[in-house]
Amino acid sequence: MRRYLLSAAAVCAVVAGQAGHADEAAAKKWIDEEFQPSVLNKDEQMSEMQWFITASEPYKGMEINVLSEGIPTHSYESEVLTKAFEEITGIKVNHQILGEGEVVQAVQTQMQTQRNLYDAYVNDSDLIGTHSRLQLAHNLSDMMAGDFKAQTNPGLDLDDFMGTQFTTGPDGDLYQLPDQQFANLYWFRKDWFDRADLQEAFKAKYGYDLGVPVNWSAYEDIAEFFSEDVKEIDGTTIYGHMDYGKRAPDLGWRMTDAWLSMAGAGSKGEPNGVPIDEWGIRMEAGSCNPAGASVSRGGAANGPAAVYAIRKWDEWLRKYAPPGAASYDFYQSLPALAQGNVAQQIFWYTAFTADMVKPKSEGNNTVDDAGAPLWRMAPSPHGPYWEDGQKVGYQDVGSWTFLKSTPLERSQAAWLYAQFVVSKTVDVKKSHVGLTFIRDSSVNHESFSERAANLGGLVEFYRSPDRVAWSPTGVNVPDYPKLAQIWWQQIGDVNSGAFTPQEAMNRLAEEMDITMARMQRADEQAEIYGGCGPRLNEEKDAEWWYANGGAKPPLENEKPAGQTVNYDELVARWASQ
Repeated sequence: MRRYLLSAAAVCAVVAGQAGHADEAAAKKWIDEEFQPSVLNKDEQMSEMQWFITASEPYKGMEINVLSEGIPTHSYESEVLTKAFEEITGIKVNHQILGEGEVVQAVQTQMQTQRNLYDAYVNDSDLIGTHSRLQLAHNLSDMMAGDFKAQTNPGLDLDDFMGTQFTTGPDGDLYQLPDQQFANLYWFRKDWFDRADLQEAFKAKYGYDLGVPVNWSAYEDIAEFFSEDVKEIDGTTIYGHMDYGKRAPDLGWRMTDAWLSMAGAGSKGEPNGVPIDEWGIRMEAGSCNPAGASVSRGGAANGPAAVYAIRKWDEWLRKYAPPGAASYDFYQSLPALAQGNVAQQIFWYTAFTADMVKPKSEGNNTVDDAGAPLWRMAPSPHGPYWEDGQKVGYQDVGSWTFLKSTPLERSQAAWLYAQFVVSKTVDVKKSHVGLTFIRDSSVNHESFSERAANLGGLVEFYRSPDRVAWSPTGVNVPDYPKLAQIWWQQIGDVNSGAFTPQEAMNRLAEEMDITMARMQRADEQAEIYGGCGPRLNEEKDAEWWYANGGAKPPLENEKPAGQTVNYDELVARWASQ
């Protein structure tokens, strides 16, 4: 009988061999049934999945936890890709979805307590200034050459990613891996704008063509025209503007996502203004030390352009948006827009595209009976303080982030999952579901050429070199979680009527400076921020800074003549670049 008994090692080898075949069968099933189309052919997809099967072997049976915000891309990852990953690799992933404010809070809590809450986060690249300074997140460039080397996909192809320039620290190293990317653009009802009777009425009143607004003056005129002149289309009361104002964390992002720089508050410079960025924080060229947010310290958070930006947000919300919009949050504003009673939105995230191309049967009144969009997206207009060479808008790059407080083995397993959901095998299909492109190869895939006409300009924008002008929060912000929470509370006080825009921005700038002063003391005493914490300027009169490269002085006329551009000509320019 002894010759029929297998050793424990032999049994393990047989089981492993059987599991390997099962993993390959699962990979083939997912490739055939789910991961099409792809930039890879099926043999290449299978080869990439075979690498994941082999690399994941030491972690088979492990259960890991990751966290991201709730957008369609992450819902697909949580509901579909976790299942595929487990069947192919044997690693179970609990991919939890929370609101963006809760994600930032979880990241901050883990950094502060050094307790492992999640094994990886999809954390906005807006925290690049935080992660590169605090050094509590793994430097991925170092990890891919070190403790993540054996777990790094040879087909990852970092050069194919659009957003790695935004997830790279001042030291030139990669700290975060892009998972989804979306821009903040202008949205409008092209079917209404194309109506000859409305074009004629608009030009008769304002003296120029109804079209995509180039500046805020034109946006305001269009908002007024649809709200107060047109008033009703096809029996439905319509409005010239949509926004949101609920006192919640996303109200802060509504402003920090480049609203001040769109008005013209920052300095020239791309992807972020130098020395003053879109938060109004000053940091001199060549320095890593923020010097202040208040006008009196050389910043611009409470300067004329910033105050103008907040005043216009509040004014338009009350005068031209649907009733109740002032109490909406970020997530409520999307279904409100889908009702089909709004002519335009100046601040619209392309992450909404997946929902805005849903059929009429799902309650979307902004598509026709065949499902084609009645709307288009275009570059957002800029305010009167804006100058050529300034940042034109915001781009979100939600990126995989790994904290040093996570046990290494768990980080390695989570790194495998992160690479799986951004792999070339998966990415084209994931891009079709979520429409948040991260790879050049995906957006240029022929399947998106075929689908482009039904995506309202998204494909044309992301194939255009113009896209790089839209950028996330930059490195001037030394500690995003600490500073971001100041914004929504102060802006909420404008919406409630407790403070004027000037009073609120004065308080906001002062609180940022107080918070950065605490960071400065911590950095000077213990190099908490690696020597790159704030070093605040001494206060000087606003007039001195107006004359010496600080905030821009007030304009005598904040409403110059409106300017518009023809949408079809704009898209033609994108296509020719």
